[in-house]
Amino acid sequence: MRSLSEDASGTVCEWTSRAENLFGIPLPEVLGRTFRDASINWNWGPILDAVDRVINTLSTVHLDKVPFRARDDRQRFLKLTISPLCKDSGVDAVIMGEDITERLVLEHDLAQAQKLESIGQLAAGIAHEINTPIQFIGDNIRFLSDSFTGLLAVLDRHRELLMSAKSWNCPPDLIEACEAETQRADLDYVTEEIPRAIAQTTEGVERVAKIVRAMKDFAHPGSDEKVPVNLNAAIESTVTVSRNEWKYVADVKTDLDPDLPPVPCLLSQLNQAMLNMIVNAAHAIAETVKVAGQKGLITIASRRDGDAAEIRITDTGTGIPEEIRPKIFDPFFTTKEVGKGTGQGLAIARSVVVGKHQGTIAVESEVGKGTTFIIRLPLHQPGSHQDMEQAA
Repeated sequence: MRSLSEDASGTVCEWTSRAENLFGIPLPEVLGRTFRDASINWNWGPILDAVDRVINTLSTVHLDKVPFRARDDRQRFLKLTISPLCKDSGVDAVIMGEDITERLVLEHDLAQAQKLESIGQLAAGIAHEINTPIQFIGDNIRFLSDSFTGLLAVLDRHRELLMSAKSWNCPPDLIEACEAETQRADLDYVTEEIPRAIAQTTEGVERVAKIVRAMKDFAHPGSDEKVPVNLNAAIESTVTVSRNEWKYVADVKTDLDPDLPPVPCLLSQLNQAMLNMIVNAAHAIAETVKVAGQKGLITIASRRDGDAAEIRITDTGTGIPEEIRPKIFDPFFTTKEVGKGTGQGLAIARSVVVGKHQGTIAVESEVGKGTTFIIRLPLHQPGSHQDMEQAA
């Protein structure tokens, strides 16, 4: 449906009721005036660039997510299609707009719901991961408490001995009592074990803190706009969160490029995609473990490749037969038994990488040897004027 049109001179020659509703601007305020003078609260640069491009090239331009402030000062989003209209008097630009604010909100809520569902599915494993260090932290604290009680008794006896020595009176029974208390406390043992207990407790606290941080990073709703992200840190958090999914069937090796620059991402959604792929790799390896009886390997590597960041997730699983490779990213396609897979994991991953990040996702596989998924993400977020998709 047409919203508005302007002629080659930039004068608005049509302003529909749809445009009035979208922008809250009545027809008399804009008709016959230049489009640039319309009191629309948005970033005019990309819009005017698109209009000029349409008029000069006679091509259609799409702007998929244009933010603007409505009259009630709430931010909303439009999908704009700007098309040329050739007339005897010249070329007009016809702008059609669709308010996609509610759709974007629903997509965001759905993505968050999917992520929380994943967290729920991983909850038992995460609880186990936390419970293990908590148990030995508790054991060590009890040991330290008991050891302190014994050491305190030794100190009390030696304090008595010191006071007696100052008065030049050291009865033999007091010396014997000190020796007996020292033996009961087993000083040689506790002085050797206490540093180990402290070190182990510190390590356990760090492990719990790492898991909690990873859960927090993973579950955070994130921004609706792409922001520069430490991709390596995101990979490590996702590996931590998913540990209980792979630790019984595989080891995970990371080869992360320390010089990889920040990558513009929707972090929340990218975390979900990587989780799906790591879990998918673990399930593929689990099939081989049943036969071989030994753990497999998942390797996750990052590196820069030109203007893109590349992530490679490689497993030593069963591999993907060539005849079904074209289908693996299809929604609801799965080769797993009923109840063990929804077929949504790889479909969501592709939607996030390709649809949300304008990246690519490819697969290399050999039956019986394993599979590598290759994700490429642009290192530079195009400016709004570069987001235009030209249609012939």
